[in-house]
Amino acid sequence: MPETATTPGYNAYGPWLRRHYGGNRVFKVIVDAGFTCPNRDGKKGYGGCTYCNVDSFTPALPRSLDQIREQVLGSMKNARERYKADKFIIYFQPNTNTYAPVERLKALYDEALAVAPEDVVGLSVGTRPDCLDPEKIALLESYTDRLDVDLELGMESIHEETLAQINRGCTHAELVELLDSLADSPLSLCLHTIFGFPWETRDMLLAHADELNRFPQVKFTKLHHLHIVKGSILAARYKKEPFHTLSLEEYTDLLCDLIPRLRPDLIIQRLFGVADQDLLIAPIWGLPKSAVQTHIDREIQRRGIVQGSAYPG
Repeated sequence: MPETATTPGYNAYGPWLRRHYGGNRVFKVIVDAGFTCPNRDGKKGYGGCTYCNVDSFTPALPRSLDQIREQVLGSMKNARERYKADKFIIYFQPNTNTYAPVERLKALYDEALAVAPEDVVGLSVGTRPDCLDPEKIALLESYTDRLDVDLELGMESIHEETLAQINRGCTHAELVELLDSLADSPLSLCLHTIFGFPWETRDMLLAHADELNRFPQVKFTKLHHLHIVKGSILAARYKKEPFHTLSLEEYTDLLCDLIPRLRPDLIIQRLFGVADQDLLIAPIWGLPKSAVQTHIDREIQRRGIVQGSAYPG
């Protein structure tokens, strides 16, 4: 088994956090700063990506700094009481969290990080490849002298035809150009994928492993399966003409093929996605998150899957 792999055979984020932060229980604190997206507000398009719930992403009024502080305090309190959390990563997650002037971004990031600085070990920012520029990258890098800073980028698919079909509004080539520019950056890069678009073949899905592997500057990945959710363009298409979505068994089988192909040092933050059950149309797996995780982990262990065992490097 590769030195970096962890039971049940892949380099999981939870154990990595424990090791990296000296045994502390580290939790992410999600911050909604009221961002929108250039693929919704007309700068690049309207309606967003076809899989997005447009209603849930309706642009809100920009959050005040007081609201940011309240969110962080509340989430920290909950994590301490429910999970005995010791340390925190401030996670700007909803929408496109670099889609604002750099001065506004700095004010938002600084306010969130100032709430309990003695307990904050990291900053994580989710965004799109086309919403970064040298000035914004420099801002994010400026925090790395005292914090781990993760930049989470939506890759979704490596196939340009898929990105066009889902109205992504940016190309894989743009992502590759950005990744190349960040080859020597102190930022920790995370790529987010979505598996299960009905026109993508298994070979097309497995090809994502090679693309993740070829960028040594990519430290993390999040592997998600496609959700059909109410309020999305894809949901309207599904209602009109239902198409196949991955069952839990099919998705687990895909992961068991994909994980051995991944670099052993790549840290997997997530193996699957979770959608609001009130919004989810398909696939319906009928299990809570913990049970899905257990099912996947047990199958990986049963098959003797080891991350990196089929990695050609």
